[in-house]
Amino acid sequence: MKRKTLFILAVLGSFTIGFALNEITSPISPKPEFKRVTGIGGIFFKSENPVELKKWYQAHLGLKTDQYGTNFQWYKGSDSTQLAFTQWSPFNAKTKYFLPSTKEFMINYRVADLEKLAKALKEEGVTIVDTIATYEYGKFLHIMDPEGNKIELWEPFDENYHKFVNVDGVTK
Repeated sequence: MKRKTLFILAVLGSFTIGFALNEITSPISPKPEFKRVTGIGGIFFKSENPVELKKWYQAHLGLKTDQYGTNFQWYKGSDSTQLAFTQWSPFNAKTKYFLPSTKEFMINYRVADLEKLAKALKEEGVTIVDTIATYEYGKFLHIMDPEGNKIELWEPFDENYHKFVNVDGVTK
């Protein structure tokens, strides 16, 4: 009986020590002290003929397109009374807007506080491509991920952005 009890205690002890060592030696990922990405702000991709491609999407998939592409409108989950948008845009295949990335796609992420995020990303050693640009409809900053993808970060001013977009998603 003593042997069985000692065996059980030894097994429990080794599990406890193993768990404690795992917690101590596991890499610690920084916990964000603020909201970072809050959603997808847009999907941008290169096209050999953006005008014709937008027409194709309009004819076959029902997207109401304009010179930029289209906007999908939705309501924020945290406040279902607030309207928000996700931009869909084909760019000319020769665009320089995606540089220094050579990739065909660029994702735009909606963020909560671009200035605070930019400071944190800089401290974390993330490659920042440019400086924050502010427009009537939001603030923008571009960064690079480790695989060479350019990422656009957007702190939207949704209350202003919706002035540019019709109910069907087309820019006014």
